[in-house]
Amino acid sequence: MSFQSGQQHTIENPVTLTGEALHTGEKCTLRLCPAPPNTGYVFKRIDLPDAPSARALVQHVQQVERATTICDGPVKVHTVEHLIAALHGMGVDNAIIEMDANEPPIVDGSAAPYVEMVKKASVVAQDAPVSAFEIREPIHIETKSGSILTIVPYNGFKISCTQVGPEGRFTQYQSFEITPETFEKEIAPARTFVFYEDVKPLLDKGLIRGGSLENAIVIRDEAVLSKEALRFSDEFVRHKILDIVGDTALFGRRIKGHIIAVKPGHAANAELTKAIVKSYEQMRSLVPPAVIPTGDAVLDINEVMRILPHRYPFLMVDRIVGFEGENKCVGVKSVTINEPFFQGHFPGHPIMPGVLQVEAMAQVASVLMMRQGDNAGKIGYFMSADGVKFRKPVLPGDTLFIHVELTKARRNLGKALCKCLVNNAVVSEGELMFGLIDR
Repeated sequence: MSFQSGQQHTIENPVTLTGEALHTGEKCTLRLCPAPPNTGYVFKRIDLPDAPSARALVQHVQQVERATTICDGPVKVHTVEHLIAALHGMGVDNAIIEMDANEPPIVDGSAAPYVEMVKKASVVAQDAPVSAFEIREPIHIETKSGSILTIVPYNGFKISCTQVGPEGRFTQYQSFEITPETFEKEIAPARTFVFYEDVKPLLDKGLIRGGSLENAIVIRDEAVLSKEALRFSDEFVRHKILDIVGDTALFGRRIKGHIIAVKPGHAANAELTKAIVKSYEQMRSLVPPAVIPTGDAVLDINEVMRILPHRYPFLMVDRIVGFEGENKCVGVKSVTINEPFFQGHFPGHPIMPGVLQVEAMAQVASVLMMRQGDNAGKIGYFMSADGVKFRKPVLPGDTLFIHVELTKARRNLGKALCKCLVNNAVVSEGELMFGLIDR
């Protein structure tokens, strides 16, 4: 099964696991159950009155010290990252997680036992399309603790990570394309670890009460203390990648992008995930709210074509939505995948050519110029462009709001400051000069 396959997935059969929790030290019985499409991951606390539930979303993250804790109303669940990583890494989109305590079993400190649960339960496709967010421009965060995380556009889900311990000890690097196959074999078996100097402070805070050399690796100076030998020579960085998979799964849908992490941790992972949520919400808004004036100040496509000589495939203005006096104008261009230039610019990664954004600016400026004096009926010729800058890519589904301000208008010559905006953010701008001649 491909991690980026088009259908949602759940498990076919319920499956149960019992064990001791890492931080609370309490015994917990956890039961994975199938869930309908669009459920996501839902924790159900069957030990509480009325068995309340909480969705595993980054908006519900309350605590990120040595583990990720979610809290929604009366429901609090600690150390969710290993279980969530196993579900997400194995391609499960929807599951109900019943628990009779507030922290899942730590088992051996890795996600491998949870992967075995998922395999035993059987992953099945559902009759619903998967929801995936494609990263369109880099998102970058840095924390005071030294964590650096960036996610960049990528047609898949990939994580490249550098783990750096205190004083640079056990610095390791690894990079994986995240698929169910690679997650199961290369990532899930990697166990949690702690540096010896951190053990007492964590115990003083009431954490790792269920910790032992059976479910965690302890690093003391240059020595590795564990009941069994390291499963990988770079097991520590692989576990960091495991944590990133689990923490970013709290976004609530699949991600297409490449995460590059240096010295990551749960707090930094949550911060990156929140930044991804913010980017997604901006994209969902599609078009910023706009008060479109009525009457003569609005020109529909037929009126635009009566003014401009351009026609398919070179007409870059769908509507004029407003004039401000004689010198300012706003036009709109809806960008769809049906634009002919997307066939070659670029196959598999459609981006509106910058030169066509400049052309859209020039066409809106021509409409504005033709309102001046006796210019009606003339044709605008693009003459020059200065200070042109392209700040963000324009992709199918975007709506360009093209703002033009005439700074000079003499006889048949005009100069205008222009900019294109998508979701209130400038994507391109420049100063254009053009001339008008009789048809």
